[in-house]
Amino acid sequence: MSEQNTTVQSDIRGVLIQVSGARLLLPNATIAEVLSYAPPEPIAEAPHWLLGRLRWRGWQLPLIAFAEMAGFANENAALGSKVIVLKALGGDPRAPYFAILTQGFPRLVTVSQDGLQLDANQEGIPQGVHARVVLNEDVAYVPDLVAVEALIGGALAQAA
Repeated sequence: MSEQNTTVQSDIRGVLIQVSGARLLLPNATIAEVLSYAPPEPIAEAPHWLLGRLRWRGWQLPLIAFAEMAGFANENAALGSKVIVLKALGGDPRAPYFAILTQGFPRLVTVSQDGLQLDANQEGIPQGVHARVVLNEDVAYVPDLVAVEALIGGALAQAA
C-alpha cells in the first residue's frame, strides 16, 4: 500500500507591489488589472492621497496614493508608474473596485507558511495597514483593504 501524502498545500500566490517608501503584499486574487498611469480626474476637496478618479471598464474608480495615505512617503506619478485595480472587499455594489498608484509592475511571489513571518515590531502600524511582515527576507506591509475602502468612502463623502 502506498503512503498517502497528508500535508495540506498552504502556499498561495501573492503580489509584491512597490509604492514610494514601501512594498505591499496582497493575494494575487485581489488584483483585477494592471494599467499604465494616466492622470485621473481631480476630486475637489479630497485629501492629498486621493488622487482623483479614473475611468476603467465603465466604472469611475478612486485612485489613491497608498504611500501618502499610510505616511510612508510622498508619492507622485513618474515614468514607469502603474495603476493596480483592486477588487473591493467591502461589499458595496456601487464601488466594487478601487485603484492604487504603484512604482512599476507588481512582482508575483509564492507565499508559503515557512517563508512568511510577522515582523516582530508591530508598533506604529500606519493607517490602512493590517500588519508588517517579512516574506523571504523582504519587509512588506499587508494592507487592510476593508479599512482602506472605508477611508476612501469617507474621503469621497466629505469631498461631495
